[in-house]
Amino acid sequence: MEPPAGALFVSPHLDDAVLGCGELIGSAERATVLTLFAGRPPASHALTEWDTAAGFADGEDVIGARREEDREALAALGGAAHWLDFLDDQYGGREPATALAAALAAFIAGRGCTCLFLPAGLFHRDHVRASDAGLTVLRSQPGVAGYLYEEPMYRRIDAARDARLQALHAAGVLLEPVQFRAVHGAQARKRDAVGCYRSQLRALGTRSGHDDAFAPERYWRVGWGA
Repeated sequence: MEPPAGALFVSPHLDDAVLGCGELIGSAERATVLTLFAGRPPASHALTEWDTAAGFADGEDVIGARREEDREALAALGGAAHWLDFLDDQYGGREPATALAAALAAFIAGRGCTCLFLPAGLFHRDHVRASDAGLTVLRSQPGVAGYLYEEPMYRRIDAARDARLQALHAAGVLLEPVQFRAVHGAQARKRDAVGCYRSQLRALGTRSGHDDAFAPERYWRVGWGA
């Protein structure tokens, strides 16, 4: 399939959409990435284990630095970065999917988006909430084409993908695998974009790394059962 123009890519955190969809974002015209959990925690919030591993120190504007990385990465792909102020799970964010869905629906309505890419929700709580919220929006807006993208790293977790796809099927979500055509040089541009997430690559280096982000991107078209 040809890359869709004007598509909106929903990213749970400030790197997920580029890690999972960077080649497609770089191949599509007028792509927009909306990060849901990009809010700043209260100043009193202790530095988390992840942010420490990412190289941040007490008192630093972690979210400000990560937003700048995201802006740089999307510029490398020719896309636009937008952020919502919901809190990351590591900062105590517990907003229900209904609140996320309302904010996402408002964003879509304000920009006339007709194509939406969502994380599959393979593992992390924020990824599941983002996926569920987006699916709620898609179900209520039949004029918006919907796709799920597979999240790198989490797809390496044994049975995570199968368990999530089975749960979605049980909820009446029909998924059809699709492939999009990437433009020449898209993979190299994705590598450049991923490299912009310096803090997150530092933290990933303390765990399983990020090489899986450069494996083939995988997508499913969303439909609905009876």
